[in-house]
Amino acid sequence: MITTIQITPSTRERLAALKSSPRETYDEILNKLLALIPREDDEGVYSDAFRMGLLSARLDIRSGHVTEHDEVKKRLGL
Repeated sequence: MITTIQITPSTRERLAALKSSPRETYDEILNKLLALIPREDDEGVYSDAFRMGLLSARLDIRSGHVTEHDEVKKRLGL
């Protein structure tokens, strides 16, 4: 079954830029991107909540939204 999703034109352009060939579908691109989020490690399968947290943390790091270790210790009173 095929469905429709709403995305902004700028998101569509960004997805189109990721195409490896003109015939590649947006579904294929989105599945490639989703495959970048790990499902498990040696200790077992990750929950969906953990996977989303991991993705959010990686995006925070990429955008520079990080807190230095010393600052965390200071806030915790360590």
